[in-house]
Amino acid sequence: MKNKLKSCAILATLGAITIHLINKTLIEMATKDSLLNSSEGNYYDWRFGKIYYRKQGNGKPLLLLHDLDAESSGVEWKKVAAILAEKYTVYTVDLLGCGRSEKPNITYTNFLYVELITNFIKHIIGEKTDVIVSGESCPFVLMACANDDSIINKVVMINPPNLVKMAKIPTKASKLFKKLIFTPVIGTFIYNLNVNKKTILQKFIFSYYYAQNDIKERDILTYFESSHKDHTHSKYLYACQKSRYLNANIVHCLSRLTNSIYIIVGNSNPENILAANEYQNYLPSIEIKGIAKTKQMPHMEKPEEFFSDVKIFLSDAQ
Repeated sequence: MKNKLKSCAILATLGAITIHLINKTLIEMATKDSLLNSSEGNYYDWRFGKIYYRKQGNGKPLLLLHDLDAESSGVEWKKVAAILAEKYTVYTVDLLGCGRSEKPNITYTNFLYVELITNFIKHIIGEKTDVIVSGESCPFVLMACANDDSIINKVVMINPPNLVKMAKIPTKASKLFKKLIFTPVIGTFIYNLNVNKKTILQKFIFSYYYAQNDIKERDILTYFESSHKDHTHSKYLYACQKSRYLNANIVHCLSRLTNSIYIIVGNSNPENILAANEYQNYLPSIEIKGIAKTKQMPHMEKPEEFFSDVKIFLSDAQ
């Protein structure tokens, strides 16, 4: 029995060392090109961690907030930020847990991001701003509008998430999954199995882009680097998101909003259209515009058409 226990202990130790080496190799592979350049931006010293942002252009303030995934960052806006900066003072942010911002070992919640958005506008922008927000980050902006009507003017949402899906709360199983991912070696290994270059490419092919020929290798590598930057600490955000800690029932927020809201959807994904219609059902004043032959990222796939639609909505004539 002692020999068997000793053998099991040795095998367990060797297994842990092997997994650790695999994790370390993946981190080195993901970050070796240093594609996420932070020299062009600044850091906002927020109470939960340093937040990377870039300011460019002159004019009315405009805040750009990327989709919320472990691999996401402000790079999502690189094709339209420069165009928007010709007319606006554009602030592009890497949200906490993403990209070049810090990735603390904490429980990420919807109210955490509502507070971040509110504080960033008050402390860095310093005046009421228009906001363009993508995907899973859309509810945070609506909640921020409902909590404080002095910080956000017009809102453009790109493919906001399904309201029913967002209302689901954490379960015992999801809480257990969060604890597992938070563990140092095994949790990191499971994260690496689910978030890697292959899975990111699949997202671009099946969810993000309509035209596969428009997908750039550099974008895949940049997302891959973002997901493993800072020793793969994006896994904490990933665990909380998958465990529904970032979900919120925002139906009650919609009825209280007085902001002008515009939704842009990728017409090639019927789910995007259905989700947008849900928001309009609760707030009929919401305008919806579809961009043909795009999916989740119309601003990346067709930046010129996206800008053409957005500039009309954000113009003072509206």
